[in-house]
Amino acid sequence: MNFAHPSLLWLFLLFIPLIAWWVWRQRHGDPSLRMSSTQAFEKLPSSWRVYLRHISFALKLGALACLIIILCRPQIYDRWASSDAEGTDIVIALDISGSMLAKDFKPDRFEAAKKVAADFVAQRENDNVGLVVFAGESFTMVPMTTDKSIVVNAINELEMGLLEDGTAIGDGIATAINRIKSGKAKSKSIILLTDGTNNAGVVAPLTAAEIAKADSIRIYTIGVGTTGTAPMPIGYDWAGNLQYQNMPVTIDEPTLKQIASMTGGKYFRATGNGVLEKVFKEIDSLEKTKLDVKKYSNTQDNYMPWAWLLLLLVMLDIILCYTLLRRFP
Repeated sequence: MNFAHPSLLWLFLLFIPLIAWWVWRQRHGDPSLRMSSTQAFEKLPSSWRVYLRHISFALKLGALACLIIILCRPQIYDRWASSDAEGTDIVIALDISGSMLAKDFKPDRFEAAKKVAADFVAQRENDNVGLVVFAGESFTMVPMTTDKSIVVNAINELEMGLLEDGTAIGDGIATAINRIKSGKAKSKSIILLTDGTNNAGVVAPLTAAEIAKADSIRIYTIGVGTTGTAPMPIGYDWAGNLQYQNMPVTIDEPTLKQIASMTGGKYFRATGNGVLEKVFKEIDSLEKTKLDVKKYSNTQDNYMPWAWLLLLLVMLDIILCYTLLRRFP
């Protein structure tokens, strides 16, 4: 505990004359009566009220002590604290093309990817995390930030139809590179989730991977989709309901593997909700590096406990004075 005005602690010296006065008062302050002898009263026990008077005086001193501490303004001390922590710079590049509504995941690929990505970000305590989405084009949803709640909320609020449909994997990687390359952490990584092949955009996926390699940025690629066929969205009916049809799952795994290999990352194939969760757990164990983290704590006055104690002591003293120690004229 820290005090804003520690010099006021000298007021505790007032206790010396107060205690001296109390001792003198107990010996000389009460009325006296001269008697030839007090031998007849020597064996009489002292009244318990005598001891209660000392308790009342102690309550008053305690209340005064609380008042002095309140005047000193006790505070929770603010400071910078440095510590070693594990953290890194990460950008999640999430495919939001129409095919991500396929039903081979529960409830679909898009919602499953959102849930796992949000849980992953929520556990990255000391990381700088950003969010990029791509379909026929790419867009930065959240720049690099240490406020994980912003990224988690952005992931949870993602909706289909934000971008023109298509799968611009190269553009998604390029946008993620632009966001992460200015990060201060030694370890920089992009997590790319897609369920298709590159069919849009202006940057080729392997060209984007070359740029990432030159900037020492690792890319972890995740192919989202079961093997064989899956219920894929094909359009809407007259009532606006999305229609599905079983179609072959086509993921450009060779390109995704090459992107990961070129940049020092790793390729994963997620064929279901449980596998996707395991993929992110493995990436979580890989993507950690030592950082020097500085945290700041604010100054806050902490006088209320002393104020409540002061009130309690005063109330107890008043109760004693008007009940057990009440004096009659």
